[in-house]
Amino acid sequence: MFVVRDIVRCKPGKSRQVAELFKSAIGLMQGDGGSRNARVLLDMVADYWTVVLESDVEDLAEFERQMEAYANRQDIRKAMEGYVDLVEGGRREVFRVV
Repeated sequence: MFVVRDIVRCKPGKSRQVAELFKSAIGLMQGDGGSRNARVLLDMVADYWTVVLESDVEDLAEFERQMEAYANRQDIRKAMEGYVDLVEGGRREVFRVV
């Protein structure tokens, strides 16, 4: 199993909006057999305006396939509308659970 973290650096004051977008998208992705235990985290002592989308995945190849499928789903695209205008950058971390 793996833990995947998408760490997003938001524009000043926009982290709450990004967190709400992620929460909406998570709701649409539930039950598709992919990521589990998805959660949205807001910074407490990290860089200001940091939002983390974290989930557990069994297989990285399946995770990659799902990410491609999500990018093509109109409902998810609609839920994430305006996302790029709210962020400055980010990165993905992938950890293997031992």
